[in-house]
Amino acid sequence: MDWGNVTTEDLVDALREVDWSTPPRPVSEFFSRFTVPRSYSKWNSRLKCNLYYYRTNYFIMIMFILGLGFLRKPLAIVAAILTGLTIAFLNDSFAVAFNEKVTRTVRQFSPHLAAKLRPPMAPVIRGRPTAKRAIHICGRPRWVFVLIFSAASCILWLTSCNLLTVLWAILIGLLVTLLHASFRTPNLKARLNTFREEFRAVWRNYSEL
Repeated sequence: MDWGNVTTEDLVDALREVDWSTPPRPVSEFFSRFTVPRSYSKWNSRLKCNLYYYRTNYFIMIMFILGLGFLRKPLAIVAAILTGLTIAFLNDSFAVAFNEKVTRTVRQFSPHLAAKLRPPMAPVIRGRPTAKRAIHICGRPRWVFVLIFSAASCILWLTSCNLLTVLWAILIGLLVTLLHASFRTPNLKARLNTFREEFRAVWRNYSEL
């Protein structure tokens, strides 16, 4: 897999559509081997490969750094959780799984209310949808939940601690992620597994268009 040919837009779309339930890679593998990239193209390819392959590890690491910085401020911990949910809602599989879980739970108590949580049907022409079906959560477009959770997390960040401290924590988390992805040498398992199993599964829908 030549990650140098994968654009940033392709990588972002892949991260958005990939299965959210992928477990993190083992810690022994995550911190096993580091080398300096020999050229910009090598660094660019390595960065994209590691960001995709270790995506779950990076997400957990950033959330851990945010939580670690505000151990004595419970509201900040809640804000970090809401921030993590906001990011998770941007992933298609997580949004679908969350919607199904909530709908199933509501159906047990109120089937009538659960029926109202169903997303609107997409128009169909000649037996095929006119466009790719948008993702809904509890009958509402996904962006509504992203907006609500991001607004709530921002309010909690502002009321629980200094905004500058929040920015420093986020910056440190992103910097650590960038350094690890830049110097972690992609192993053969990462390259083969990414190409053969995961990346191909993400893009299989595009070949059908």
